[in-house]
Amino acid sequence: MDPIVEVVALVLGFIGWVMVGVALPNRHWRTSTVDGNVITTSTIYENLWMSCATDSTGVHNCREFPSLLSLSGYIQASRALMITAIVLGSFGLMLALIGIQCSKAGGENYMLKGRIAGTAGVLFILQGTCTMIAVSWYAFNITQEFFNPLYVGTKYEIGEGLYIGWCSGVMAIAGGACLTCSCKMATEEKHSLPYHSRGTVYSAAARSAATRNTAASTYGRNAYV
Repeated sequence: MDPIVEVVALVLGFIGWVMVGVALPNRHWRTSTVDGNVITTSTIYENLWMSCATDSTGVHNCREFPSLLSLSGYIQASRALMITAIVLGSFGLMLALIGIQCSKAGGENYMLKGRIAGTAGVLFILQGTCTMIAVSWYAFNITQEFFNPLYVGTKYEIGEGLYIGWCSGVMAIAGGACLTCSCKMATEEKHSLPYHSRGTVYSAAARSAATRNTAASTYGRNAYV
């Protein structure tokens, strides 16, 4: 596979991993504006860890969610999936740095390096999948509550943290797909072979036949009396 494609895939995976780390602590996973007069108008925004509010004067206050067990199930699942995505991306980056062809870390065994790069690609794909599931599940609950006429609580809208998560998932999956394609299953060896003649490689049987033909031409019929 072209080393340039592997480098591009590594960069995509790295950017996706960084964006997961940016999206996870981002406070604006969902936002809502409570309208009132100039003093009471406030913006409420939440993420997986805390809820914050900012009034029109610029004063903001945040409080962390008191108990994990009191949270909704999709918030707990999103937390677990996002943390899993960061862990998978970390291992994927380490393997990708070893497996790409332009790296000297894995030696000169290109077949082994291709398999390591393919494993890194699978980890990047799993990272992107976990991120997409967590972000999409969270966004689904936001839209479900927003369009439910019977819901009496605060209605939120999709925040910037979810968009960062979606971009992260797409980049990680794209980079992982490119690295997975670099996994070469064929047993090709890139070492020079000992018997070459103008670009032709001769096997052992061909060399034996050539030796017999040379001996026959040297000792012809006139050699025997």
